[in-house]
Formats: sequence, structure tokens, C-alpha cells
Amino acid sequence: MEFSTVLIDWYQKNKRNLPWRDTTDPYKIWISEIILQQTRVSQGLPYYHAFITQYPTISDLAMASEKDILILWQGLGYYSRARNLHEAAKNIHLYYHGIFPSDYSTILSLKGIGEYTAAAIASFAFKLPHPVLDGNVYRFISRLFGIEEPIDTNQGKKKIQHALGIIFDQSQPDIFNQAIMEFGALQCVPKKPACDRCAFSHQCIAYKNRKVDQLPYKRGRTKVVNTFHTYFFIRYKENTYIEQRTEGIWKNLYQFPMVESLKSSEDSICELSEYFTNNPKINIIDSYTTKHLLSHRKIYATFYTINLNKRPLFLKNNIFEITMKAMGTKYPLSILIQNFMKRNTHD
Repeated sequence: MEFSTVLIDWYQKNKRNLPWRDTTDPYKIWISEIILQQTRVSQGLPYYHAFITQYPTISDLAMASEKDILILWQGLGYYSRARNLHEAAKNIHLYYHGIFPSDYSTILSLKGIGEYTAAAIASFAFKLPHPVLDGNVYRFISRLFGIEEPIDTNQGKKKIQHALGIIFDQSQPDIFNQAIMEFGALQCVPKKPACDRCAFSHQCIAYKNRKVDQLPYKRGRTKVVNTFHTYFFIRYKENTYIEQRTEGIWKNLYQFPMVESLKSSEDSICELSEYFTNNPKINIIDSYTTKHLLSHRKIYATFYTINLNKRPLFLKNNIFEITMKAMGTKYPLSILIQNFMKRNTHD
């Protein structure tokens, strides 16, 4: 197959040296794929090494506590990936004796694994003929075949899948899938791709029609919602006070006592007194406001640093006292709280 030969030849000459490419162990491939979702390779690489070192087998991961896994995951974001990873590991340990399943449909049924991840694991670990479709492949295929339908619609996805099927090499699906993803990541990049040095420029419809910068096309972006968080960083001697989130993207992570609203309010500080029953003297020594952008939400966060002259009694049962040294080491935090703690330490 001429296309496959050219693509794989390019891959062998230009591929990055990444540890999960030197193994057919489905567990290691799975860990790498979950970590690399919404994450750059340079950022995900140390996390991959940390996970494989701390949890060398599926059963090790299954037997770990969720809190320990979230601590290891700190800084990567999209924490549902870590929770789903843990849930899937427990199911593999329980129902498959700790052995990663080797058929596509069972892989797809695991918590947190979609069609792309299932195809990646099935092809890389077991050489099963399932083409991968990640963002890099969507971009390359839409340009190569000149597909102008929005890729975030069913019609657009079907056209991309059909086009990919035309060039997919079923005889070596593992290498082909690695190659086409790497080509999109390094060559057919989102902005200013080096089309004059592209092995497929002579057959790329977008290049011929001068539409490379217009493809792939998306119908529309999800509306970003503004939310406002007011955090109370309360200090008594060397201790502080935290609570565990029970829902949302930061579910089961820890944070300072917080008031959340959909509109800005300067009255949030008035709610501080509700946390105490013995009315300790409250001394607000600092306030700090920052923005934190998520995929569908922009958080405007205000942190009040508060010193107390005596240990408080809290009305809310889920708030408890810890040493400040335990923040982030024994209790997993969101990147927003981590960044505040770094600023506070530096100050």
C-alpha cells in the first residue's frame, strides 16, 4: 500500500522516542493513553513514569486508595480520568484476574475508555485492525481529503472515518496508527504546517485549494460559563482548615472552605462567620484574586488569608483541621489551590 509505506517510512525517520512505544504491555499503553488525553507529551511523561513506578501492575493500581492516586495525579487536571482509571483497574482485577482484556469490545466497555483509546490499546498491544481517531488524525484526514463538513457533527465524523478506512493498513495496524498520529502531531500541525516539506502535499486537497488553515472545521464551541469562587485560607498557628469536594470536576479533591456562585459578590466574606461557633477573633491579612480557565468554565477565584487567635469550632461537619505541610502531600488538591499555595509559600 503506497500511502502506508510513505507514512511509515516518515514515521521511522521522525518519531519521538517515547517509552510506551517500546512495549506491547496493554497496561502501560493504557496508562499512557489516559494520561495523554488533553495533555501534552512533555507534561504527561513524568506522570507516566511515576504511575508505572508506583503501580507496576493493574492489581497494584486496583488495590491503591483513590486519595493516593489523586495525589499522584495532581497537576494533570481532568481528574475524572484518574477516578475512571482506578475504577477500571478494580474491575479488571476483580473480573479478569488482573489481566488486561485482549478484545476490542471488552476494552471499550471499561470505565473511561472510548473508541479512540480502545482502538489504540487494541492495535498497539494486540495488533487488532482498529484505526485510531484522535485530534491529530482528524486534522490530517480532513486536510488530506478536503473534508469541509464540521468534524463535531455526525456527518463530518462519518466522512472522516470513511476516508481513514480507505488508507488504513490492516496488515500492520499498530505501526500505522502510531505513524498517522505522529504525523498529525509533528508535521500536519494546527498552525503553519510545513506543507512544502510534506510527503503528501501532492495529494492533499486542502493544500491544492489553499484551505489548509481553514481545516478542520468545527461547527461551534461550547459556551464558557463564568463562576466565582471565594476561598477562606484560615490559619491557626501552623494549621489550616480544608473540606473535600463531593461533586463536579474536582470531586474528592480537597480545598479551603469555599463559597461558589454564578455572579460576582462582595458579600461572600460575610459568610465567614457562619463557620465558627466560638467566635474567635478574625484577622483578614490578605486577599488575592486570580482567574482559572477550564474547558467549559472560567473561574474567578478570590482567596482570603485569615489568621485566628484561637482554635475555632466549625458548624460544618466536613471541614477539618490539618497541618499546612500536609496540603498536597496527604490531601490531593486542584491546580488552582496548588498555585495559590505556591504563591503563598513564595510570599
